[in-house]
Amino acid sequence: MTDETLTIGTYRYDTTAALFDGSVGLDGTDIAMRTAATLPEIFERAVRKNEYDIAELGLTFYLRLLESGLPYVALPIFPNRVFRHSCVFVNTHSGITGPADLTGRTIGEFGTYGQDSGVWAKGILMDEYGFDPAANRWVIGGLEYASPPFDFIPHPHPSNVQVTNAPADATLSEMLDAGEIDALFSANVPQCALDGSPNVARLFPDFEPLERDYHRRTGIFPIMHTVVVRQDLLDTRPDLVREVYDTFCRAKDQAAERYRRDRRLYQVPTMVPWMNALIERNEAQFGPDHWPYGITANRAALDTYLRYHYEQGLSPRRLRIEDVFAAQFLDT
Repeated sequence: MTDETLTIGTYRYDTTAALFDGSVGLDGTDIAMRTAATLPEIFERAVRKNEYDIAELGLTFYLRLLESGLPYVALPIFPNRVFRHSCVFVNTHSGITGPADLTGRTIGEFGTYGQDSGVWAKGILMDEYGFDPAANRWVIGGLEYASPPFDFIPHPHPSNVQVTNAPADATLSEMLDAGEIDALFSANVPQCALDGSPNVARLFPDFEPLERDYHRRTGIFPIMHTVVVRQDLLDTRPDLVREVYDTFCRAKDQAAERYRRDRRLYQVPTMVPWMNALIERNEAQFGPDHWPYGITANRAALDTYLRYHYEQGLSPRRLRIEDVFAAQFLDT
């Protein structure tokens, strides 16, 4: 890697598409965009191989490695945000009809105890429904393909939380469908649910009103991932790091402007029925910037996530926002 070309590893979202098509770039600096079939592949390449100058990284992946000398520093850029009431799936024969029924159950989670989606889902259930993760048995494995837990990050969990690995030839999706686990906390919709299995349902089938109400009450649009920059760039080219932040902002703003412009066309570039109505509802709830970057607009979400991470035994101490992000961005 050279000072002339920066390699960026991220998924291609609407908010990063302008970086991939070249309509947004860094003045005077070439960008080589890289992605992968799955997000954990990007994370592994960043953590294990130091493959990127700039990378998207799950918040829990970054926090687990923060005190062990990870050669990256986080910028307050948040390319992946998802409400998570919808990410809890249950076996329909388990007798689980609401959050209170999760107590004493066997629950699956992909890749690690405390994926970003799981941190949020557990935390929200703890805050709003009295959920206690220690009252359950947790099984870690692959969602659609049998795989062991991620081997490029630590796997902390409290001593009173029972965590085991799924059988070597099993997938969490199949285990949920078969009733071998009672529930699943998942960043992705399991294939058994997509296939319409009668054995699988969401804990909150009508999740959108719940998630909208959660946002209205808390102001939180849950953050899954951040963007990290190599520490040596921060040390030797601090102005460039600010330019990287601004570049990601411009790419995000270009996506927002496209949605605003397409309101005139009923959002027909997507060809999704009633997409225009969804965009208008979201505009009314979120305002013109659905995905703000920076610390100020995201302080409540970030502080809540750091609290959840500590309460769930994934951080040895209660981290502050100031511990996590590059100092020059704390006033953004």
